[in-house]
Amino acid sequence: MSELEDQPLRDEWGVIEPAYLARVAEALDGGNHKALRQLTRDLHAADLADVIEALDQPDRVRLIAALGRSFDAEALAELDEGVRDALMEALPNDIIASAVKKLDTDDALYLIEDLERDDQREILAKVSKEDRVALTRALDFPENTAGRLMKTEFVAVPDSWTVAEANDYIRTGRHLPEQFIEVYAVDPGFHLVGTVPLARLLRQPGDKTVAAIMDTEQTVFKASDDQADVAYRFDKYNLVSAAVTDDSGRLIGTLMADDIVDVIQEEAAGQLLHLGGVGVEEAIGNTVAATSRSRFAWLFVNLLTAVLASWVISLFGATIDQMVALAILMPIVASMGGNAGTQTMTVAVRALATRTLSPVNALRFSLRECAVGLINGVLFALLIGVFAWLWFGSEPLGLIIGAAMVINLLAAALAGILVPLALDRFDIDPAIASGTFVTTVTDVVGFFAFLGLAALWLGR
Repeated sequence: MSELEDQPLRDEWGVIEPAYLARVAEALDGGNHKALRQLTRDLHAADLADVIEALDQPDRVRLIAALGRSFDAEALAELDEGVRDALMEALPNDIIASAVKKLDTDDALYLIEDLERDDQREILAKVSKEDRVALTRALDFPENTAGRLMKTEFVAVPDSWTVAEANDYIRTGRHLPEQFIEVYAVDPGFHLVGTVPLARLLRQPGDKTVAAIMDTEQTVFKASDDQADVAYRFDKYNLVSAAVTDDSGRLIGTLMADDIVDVIQEEAAGQLLHLGGVGVEEAIGNTVAATSRSRFAWLFVNLLTAVLASWVISLFGATIDQMVALAILMPIVASMGGNAGTQTMTVAVRALATRTLSPVNALRFSLRECAVGLINGVLFALLIGVFAWLWFGSEPLGLIIGAAMVINLLAAALAGILVPLALDRFDIDPAIASGTFVTTVTDVVGFFAFLGLAALWLGR
């Protein structure tokens, strides 16, 4: 084995070795295509994608061009969406078309779906008529639907065939997918009538008909089904694959678990980014300008809500002037309420996303969260009340902040569940807006309760 082939890709933590990337860069700069092929020859497509992402944009294009026919096109389908979009814009259409020819329709679609129409037409003109028809049809489906996710390569046989005929077709048929786990049974109009696991088909007597051994109870998706609904049902029913039909019930594609895993990861990442007030399109490789734009909107909303909280404080300016300790202690009440509200909100948003929270159990969940808020409120009221009493030597101040703590943690629990439910009711993604509104509620309620009780005490 040569020194190049012996170069490790990752360290013990799974991070790509800088020395490996340095070898790749050195080979690129020196135009040593043989060394590049040796360095990348045994890489899995996902590992090659990681290498591409670790390089600068010009080097990404140079690497793919240098590898030529030895380049594993599946690596392009493994790229982060932001990197993919930038790379597709930079690569010549000839190279993209060459990659599309080697990929399944769902992966090929991932590469070209965001390109300009003119570029799409130029690329599709260079592929086979069969692939061109399949990809053109897939592009007609809305984004984030089953039609965009499905593979158009599948195995379908008439339900009237015998097992022997079906097996002969699988052995000798042309243009069949390299990998499949189910055979679909169709009627003369190509409507889906059942499925047969491949393992069952291989073990049945040859004279039996496909109709006699097929499963008629099955989970089937329409091409227009939303990808989030598809992912939910794959997870709920432990599906490995599923058929996709058009509105008339004709079989047009299949969905595989590996594609749905990508959707689940995408949905989870989107929820996480939304909870942080960050757009789903943001990626590490984005420019400063693009990143600033994506974050500005919710920061601006947060500024407005912060002004509201400040306005509440201004109502009690005279009260704060009489007792400086109030200014010292009031951030504690708001901070505890904000954290408690975020905890409840996170659980609620996650439950809404996984459909475990619905109108059926919303009241029970709300009562549970209120009980939790009340218990924690009382416990932390005792702690902070004693702390404030010992710190400032004022027993009434300890009682005031303790009461405010109970009120705010109870309000935080209610806001953490009711805000996401309300947003979901009005078809607004709860992950996007919940954090800002929950924080506003806990700040306003916390300041108003603490300073209002203090004002009543000082004005007695």
